[in-house]
Amino acid sequence: MRNLELLRTLEFRDIQAPGRPQCFCLRTEQKSVLIGSEHGLIEVDATRREVKHEISLVAEGFLPEDGSGCIVGIQDLLDQESVCVATASGDVILCSLSTHQLECVGSVASGISVMSWSPDQELVLLATGQQTLIMMTKDFEPIMEQQIHQDDFGESKFITVGWGKKETQFHGSEGRQAAFQMQMHESALPWDDHRPQVTWRGDGQFFAVSVVCPETGARKVRVWNREFALQSTSEPVAGLGPALAWKPSGSLIASTQDKPNQQDVVFFEKNGLLHGHFTLPFLKDEVKLSIMIMQFEVQLWTVGNYHWYLKQSLPFSTCGKNKIVSLMWDTVTPYRLHVLCQGWHYLCYDWHWTTDRSSGDNASDLANVAVIDGKSVLVTVFQQTVVPPPMCTYRLLLPHPVNQVTFSAHPKKSNDLAVLDASNQISVYKCVQLWTVGNYHWYLKQSLPFSTCGKNKIVSLMWDTVTPYRLHVLCQGWHYLCYDWHWTTDRSSGDNASDLANVAVIDGNRIQYENSEDQEVNPLKLSFLTWIEEDIFLAISHSQSSAQSVIHHLTVAPSEMEEEQGQLNVSSSVTVNGVVISLCCSSKTKSVALQLADGQILKYLWESPSLAVTPWKNPGGFLVQFPYPCTQIELAMIGGEECVLGLTDRCRFFINDTEVASNITSFAVYDEFLLLTTHSHTCQCFCLRDASFKTLQAGLSSSHVSSGEILRKVERGSRIVTVVPQDTKLILQMPRGNLEVVHHRALVLAQIRKWLDKLMFKEAFECMRKLRINLNLIYDHNPKAFLENVETFIRQIESVNYINLFFTELKEEDVTKTMYPPPVTRSVQLSRDPDEKKLDLICDAMRAAMETINPHKYCLSILTSHIKKTTPELEIVLQKVHELQVTGKPPSVPDAVGAEEALKYLLLLVDVNELYDHSLGTYDFDLVLMVAEKSQKDPKEYLPFLNTLKKMETNYQRFTIDKYLKRYEKAIGHLSKCGPEYFPECLNLIKDKNLYNEALKLYPPNSQQYKDISIAYGEHLMQENMYEPAGLVFARCSAHEKALSAFLTCGSWKQALCVAAWLNLTKDQLAGLARTLAEKLVEKRKHIDAAMVLEQYAQDYEEAVLLLLEGAAWEEALRLVYKYNRLDIIETNIKPSILEAQKNYMIFLDSQTTTFSRHKKRLLVVRKLKEQAQQVNLEDEVLHGQESDLFSETSSIVSGSEMSGKYSHSNSRISARSSKNRRKAERKKHSLKEGSPLEDLALLEALNEVVQNTEKLKDEVYHILKVLFLFEFDEQGRELQKAFEDTLQLMERSLPEIWTLTEQQNSATPVSFLKNNAELFIPPKMNKKTQWKLSLLD
Repeated sequence: MRNLELLRTLEFRDIQAPGRPQCFCLRTEQKSVLIGSEHGLIEVDATRREVKHEISLVAEGFLPEDGSGCIVGIQDLLDQESVCVATASGDVILCSLSTHQLECVGSVASGISVMSWSPDQELVLLATGQQTLIMMTKDFEPIMEQQIHQDDFGESKFITVGWGKKETQFHGSEGRQAAFQMQMHESALPWDDHRPQVTWRGDGQFFAVSVVCPETGARKVRVWNREFALQSTSEPVAGLGPALAWKPSGSLIASTQDKPNQQDVVFFEKNGLLHGHFTLPFLKDEVKLSIMIMQFEVQLWTVGNYHWYLKQSLPFSTCGKNKIVSLMWDTVTPYRLHVLCQGWHYLCYDWHWTTDRSSGDNASDLANVAVIDGKSVLVTVFQQTVVPPPMCTYRLLLPHPVNQVTFSAHPKKSNDLAVLDASNQISVYKCVQLWTVGNYHWYLKQSLPFSTCGKNKIVSLMWDTVTPYRLHVLCQGWHYLCYDWHWTTDRSSGDNASDLANVAVIDGNRIQYENSEDQEVNPLKLSFLTWIEEDIFLAISHSQSSAQSVIHHLTVAPSEMEEEQGQLNVSSSVTVNGVVISLCCSSKTKSVALQLADGQILKYLWESPSLAVTPWKNPGGFLVQFPYPCTQIELAMIGGEECVLGLTDRCRFFINDTEVASNITSFAVYDEFLLLTTHSHTCQCFCLRDASFKTLQAGLSSSHVSSGEILRKVERGSRIVTVVPQDTKLILQMPRGNLEVVHHRALVLAQIRKWLDKLMFKEAFECMRKLRINLNLIYDHNPKAFLENVETFIRQIESVNYINLFFTELKEEDVTKTMYPPPVTRSVQLSRDPDEKKLDLICDAMRAAMETINPHKYCLSILTSHIKKTTPELEIVLQKVHELQVTGKPPSVPDAVGAEEALKYLLLLVDVNELYDHSLGTYDFDLVLMVAEKSQKDPKEYLPFLNTLKKMETNYQRFTIDKYLKRYEKAIGHLSKCGPEYFPECLNLIKDKNLYNEALKLYPPNSQQYKDISIAYGEHLMQENMYEPAGLVFARCSAHEKALSAFLTCGSWKQALCVAAWLNLTKDQLAGLARTLAEKLVEKRKHIDAAMVLEQYAQDYEEAVLLLLEGAAWEEALRLVYKYNRLDIIETNIKPSILEAQKNYMIFLDSQTTTFSRHKKRLLVVRKLKEQAQQVNLEDEVLHGQESDLFSETSSIVSGSEMSGKYSHSNSRISARSSKNRRKAERKKHSLKEGSPLEDLALLEALNEVVQNTEKLKDEVYHILKVLFLFEFDEQGRELQKAFEDTLQLMERSLPEIWTLTEQQNSATPVSFLKNNAELFIPPKMNKKTQWKLSLLD
């Protein structure tokens, strides 16, 4: 759905040369044109508009002086740096343009009619006057000569196997005699010059020759291969013309065929059979590639989806200076057309493909796309329908072929379009729109285009007051139209649509030129027609004599007579220094950007009184210039700045002067989105509101992995056609021409968010349902707004099935944080109460709203709201169903449902067995039977069970049901009400199901049942090794002996002694109990508590003193000694114990200092070796991952990759082990063995442990220093204080050296180990404020 747009025109008029031009060729490297005439050759530089060389062939005798000579072919030979010229008299001449030397390399006595070189310029083919073909090498050495007329079909002759003959085939209405009719051969066309025509296939392996057969007088096409062997001969075609061209891809050969009252372009396969055709709108003359030279115009055709479109028409004169001599496509630059006229006028047109679409982004824009097809403009309204080309929504018919189409840039009038035809007439169309409303939404059903001036301008329109859906229209030219409409159902979508055969009436405004001669010489005077205001158009023309362009303001001048056509006057013109190759206008900002041929971007201030042209500047204030000229440019707001977007024909994409990507095939700007298709067959969509160049560049880079919302896979070769505004449809066109509608996730989510913000729940829901978007987004997008407008949501959705679908998709997950994160972080975060359940909130709110609106209609949805809660309320649901069964379906409510239908619906949501169990849990046997009948249960199974239950006492019945349903808490509640005789059964159930806490609540504390349950509970806790809670339970129920045993086991001496008071123990029994408790306390290293028990309850203070000395409680031991006046114990026990403890501390500190120094020294060595190993790996990457010679046998250094490779698999196995084994594996991994891989980590761990153990001694050292001073052991005290102080200072000085940031950032240490052992790199804390030093010993 693309049109050919003129990029630029290069024109060179009135070339000063003798004679008349006869043919021309291109010199691609020199960018010049060689033109041959009856006098010789001239080389023209069209860019500089000068004649570079002129060579006369008359002076050398190759052409006659009377001007009757003819040049039949010119070819620029790149390898030989010369030009080959063939004359009709038979001479083949090599001409050097630099030296002007001429050399005749061959001559044909009978003359030459055609000279054709192969595409690789290795072979040359000559057609002689004796109807022969001569093939020569590029050095003009003859290879072979053959007759141009051959009797044989060729090597590809078809083989007949005896069946399928014409005589045995069915001939339809012609009858059997058609099989025996002799085929009549028509002679060549009257205007045929009978000259051979030659064309080569693109790869140079085959060539085709069209000649007039001397026997039949008709033209035939013969195909020869490169070895000059005939391959095939075309089937007889009546009226075959002389035009001949081989499709560049090599699949078809094109020619023309004259038929009565029409002329076709026909296609042959390589085997000579016909393969399709299309009909030209006019008759006559010649076909060259896809270019038709008519009597009045040159036509450019293209094919898409098996339909041929006429894209451009260039009218030329049939006589005089502007008669076309020759034309050709450029062999290097695509879509460049060269035209040579008789009056030595040379024209060069550059074309490019563009999509003409409406640019509005509001709901009034219909997403129109216009396709030029000769005199027709095919307009497809994608908002209403999507039909593949060449079909369309409506067709605009014009009297002349169309060259350009443009839509209005006004945002509210973007559906209006203007058409520029080959006669330079602009026809303007405006849409009459028919709207209808449904469910609070307005739908655009039809749009009718009418002209804005002339006879077909609308005067008035009205609906018929009697006949429904009849529309009357009156136009200025006394034209009356009446449309009858009716409603029809589109079965594919289920929506109503009106049906009408659209009628379009044309009229227009003719452009008035100051100089009409320009139009005769250059038929495409204007390009880049742009409709920027109601009556203002912009257009570009290029200067004839310099590299300048002119911007024309075209304004509508009303005609004097209303029925006449209007006139477009060039109200003002602005000259631009440079060739303008593209123009674009922003519908939002009204900015107009121009691109020059060198890539420079200009801003045209068309609203300014001075009509100035200024350079376009980027946000930094620098001039914007594309590095390469772009064939498509657009304006867009990126991050609040208006930028120019450009795409070259080489798929390079630019934003301002920054190249963002190099694999873009098409792009479109819609609202705040940029959509692009890439060579990797993806379509990406970026939000431009808060984007930047860097983010776009990163998102489009090949290494970037885009999220699911940005990127979407598309079919190979897809290109963007348009985006439907206020919708989610993105229209793509495939290479073969068909269309595909995709709903890009980014567009879908953006549109859904807009609908939700506007509380348009119906549109959002239907879109999400069709495109499989999780419905949780309706709530998660704005929970507060949804809960406040629940009733609006239900009234819009209305359908019970849709509401149930919404319920079934609900889940606790917040999809805005997982599946559909917003592209931009919200400025105001919507906070939620973590204690509130999302499902419960939605279900309760919607149920309340539905019960208010219509509880009978939404009965099934109300039931669903109970089921979907976090804890399904099945009992309530079953109760509601039971109420429906009792009350019945209300006859006055048509939407109400009965109990039968409700129960069937419930069985779809809940397993029937689960529903049966819940119904049984209601203790309502009628409800149980109703559910059981809908299940697959055997009545022989459940009926006896139900009958048995009915015979039981109520409480025991409910106990039995609850026990059957495994609701044991309720079961013991009902059983406790059955009487004392059922208590043993209740107690057994309590013991089996561990329901002690629940059971204790059912009986009073002073009852025997309470005591029995408590004793059973305590025994259970004893079995679980929970002795202290068991003792508390026993003590509460007055089971003191059991409580004492439990407290003794757990060592709770205070509780044990309290319970012992209830047992009235004797003095000896109490002393024995105290000694037992003391032993258990000593085992737990609670020496002070053990000493207190022995002193107070066993009256054994001597043993208590010994225990205090064992626990280093020196001051407490002295207190007891002085309390009982046993000073002898000081000499016998206390002083020896203090001296022995001092020696032990000295030994321990010496050991810690030695260990710390050894580990520190080793750590420094390991780190040094590691640095050396890393340096070696940097200098020689070959040794990377291998052990270096620098490592000693005891070295623990390996490279980071080696460590991670060695232990990555080990870690994966360890992760599955138990925690005990995992700790064991960690200890092995951090081994202190010299040479182990992670020795440095093990050393850090060991040093950390030494420091922490030493830090813990401060309190103990302080207490022993005090008693050493007290008993005059000053020397021992100073020794200990000095040793401890030296140890602490050593460690404090070493901390910065051991724990460094450099080591943590070392790249050789695997990142996984750094994360798992981060605490090893944190230095241990040494509290200098802790008081441990005794100043009396200084």
